Amino acid sequence: MDSTLDDGSTLSDFDDDFEPFDIEGAPELPAERYLDRELSWLAFNLRVLELAEDPKIPVLERANFLAIFASNLDEFFMVRVAGLKRRIITGLAVPTNVGRAPLDVLSDISRQAHELQERHSLAYQELVKPALAEAGIRVVAWDGLGEDAREHLHDYFSSQIFPVLMPLAVDPAHPFPYISGLSLNLSVRVRNSRTGRQEFARVKVPQMLPRFVRVDPTEPIEDARYIALEDLIANHLGDLFPGMEILAHHVFRVTRNEDVEIEEDETENLIKALEKELLRRRFGPPIRLEVSDDMDDVTLGLLVRELDVTDHEVFRLPSPLDLGGLFDLARLDRPELHYPTHVPVTASQLQPSDTNLRADIFKAVSRQDVLLHHPYESFATSVQAFLEQAAADPDVLAIKQTLYRTSGDSPIVEALIDAAESGKQVLALVEIKARFDEQANITWARKLEKAGVHVVYGLVGLKTHCKLALVIRQEKGTLRHYSHIGTGNYNPKTSRIYEDLGLLTADDQVGKDLTRLFNELSGYAIEKKFKRLLVAPLHLRKGLLKLIAAEVRNAERGKPAGIRIKVNSMVDEAIIDALYRASNAGVKVEVWVRGICSLRPGLPGLSENITVRSILGRYLEHSRIFAFVNDGDTQIHIGSADMMHRNLDRRVEALVRLVDPKHVSEVSALFDRAMDDRTSSWHLDGDGVWTRHTVDEDGQPLDDLQAALMLEIGQRSARSGHRR
Repeated sequence: MDSTLDDGSTLSDFDDDFEPFDIEGAPELPAERYLDRELSWLAFNLRVLELAEDPKIPVLERANFLAIFASNLDEFFMVRVAGLKRRIITGLAVPTNVGRAPLDVLSDISRQAHELQERHSLAYQELVKPALAEAGIRVVAWDGLGEDAREHLHDYFSSQIFPVLMPLAVDPAHPFPYISGLSLNLSVRVRNSRTGRQEFARVKVPQMLPRFVRVDPTEPIEDARYIALEDLIANHLGDLFPGMEILAHHVFRVTRNEDVEIEEDETENLIKALEKELLRRRFGPPIRLEVSDDMDDVTLGLLVRELDVTDHEVFRLPSPLDLGGLFDLARLDRPELHYPTHVPVTASQLQPSDTNLRADIFKAVSRQDVLLHHPYESFATSVQAFLEQAAADPDVLAIKQTLYRTSGDSPIVEALIDAAESGKQVLALVEIKARFDEQANITWARKLEKAGVHVVYGLVGLKTHCKLALVIRQEKGTLRHYSHIGTGNYNPKTSRIYEDLGLLTADDQVGKDLTRLFNELSGYAIEKKFKRLLVAPLHLRKGLLKLIAAEVRNAERGKPAGIRIKVNSMVDEAIIDALYRASNAGVKVEVWVRGICSLRPGLPGLSENITVRSILGRYLEHSRIFAFVNDGDTQIHIGSADMMHRNLDRRVEALVRLVDPKHVSEVSALFDRAMDDRTSSWHLDGDGVWTRHTVDEDGQPLDDLQAALMLEIGQRSARSGHRR
């Protein structure tokens, strides 16, 4: 079935000359109509920090949000700040999306990042740490310990820590050592007792050891003390430097440029090129130096000089540095200090019958399309079961799959290996350029190849980001397609914390579309037209612009019109401009965004009909939804694409249109609740300020969307199971 618009055309009816708007006839949009994308990202991380500061959230979850904030900021510096700095140094920098000089933006980033990191440290010291202590999780300093605790920790240090430490001296015979990115380090100044000379040394805090050490394992878990690993090491430096006088020690941490850039050549082995680049990544230039706020000027001067960082790149912070280490504490087995346990339910259409322990996925999907909503509905009993059954089913002839990120012990990969070893045709498109998962994906690719899977690495110059699986099954002498198109990765671990949608369908047209797309990705086919899919980079952007333009025409003709978009990031200028023009035509536009948003809502004459909301919480909102009223015949697409240049121009992305009226209603209802003023969320204004709304005018708490969905989907599944 085609994606038919109100005028009778389809999304595949346009050609390369298609212009969705009469640009000459449209009023000129103001120059200052975008929000800076980098500063918008920092605003997103501030929303994460606000969750850590919220006393209504269980305390170990607050510690987890502090760690997420730290991890997010690390990646922001390693990729976005590093890339901006590299372009400035090489003279390749161009004005940003708001027309500002990159050097000015870098200055703004530095100022706001300093403010954020200081607020982050205060949130730990003044809010979360005391709340942890009140709950019986006390992070203590060595100075506050009694003799018995010190003696126990000394024994622990001697047996478990000392053997793996590697103190490195810095003197004429020992040059300043390489400091690996994101490692935690102790700078140590010592005095030689024989010569009286002062020396400098560096001690790396081992990353494979627990960041917080239990002071006394015999203490009850409800009242346990922990000491930071670097504090424990710092108070045993005499063991590392015998005969030396320890003058001072301080903690520091370096962030390096770890963005991988590959100059792709069709004649070069991509894996080998990437492996060389991964090796280079380890030695990227420093772009941030974090130091404890008690560090003396002599030590700081040495680090600044040896690491070649600027004053703006130095962050003085109270200990402990690297609050990403709080991930360790956040995993403590204290259920009462976490969110209540939630077990994903099996989608009602995929529940086994009374006579079978496991549902027949193919039979269920052949009856009707199945719309999955993770993590409320189980990934293991749906997508994973679909691929595992395909691998074991003798009637299945072929499986084709994209893999962007997956878990270290992936049952998805094991299913593909089992299928290949049983003689099925198996194609795996492994995106080995998935940032920070490159080495893991190389390992998976080689394991798959060894098992006989046909492994391809996508197209030169493009990342394959779409989430697709296609199973070809022989039924009664004919071949039938079973497809899965999702918004999230085939990763069983992240599927428990990422909110995503997925469609399981036996629709023949979807199957044919996926067959053409996989042929394009693995061979030399060039397929320009799809019936149920919108595919980037070929025609996704133009398809969306055409859908937006159709809403504008409907509004101008007095017909029902409206646009709803849910994405992780809204940055692309062409899409934003189209939404501005839709707003000016009277189209109500609702944007639900998790992270970056460069669109300025609510501005008279530009965007007064646009509202933007953000929902952050227990689960990471990750699904992408594009809904259009279309004169009352609502069209909804779901898929992998965010509204960013890279997704629309430099990645292979795919959206699929939902055709089951029940699915259209379900997603529409989801949007209704997300945008409702009675739902807890952040609201964006035209100046780029996000305001959190958690209570109504009477001070009553607003609805938690994720908690409500957990309850409702669980009840729906229970009713379905009872009926069966």
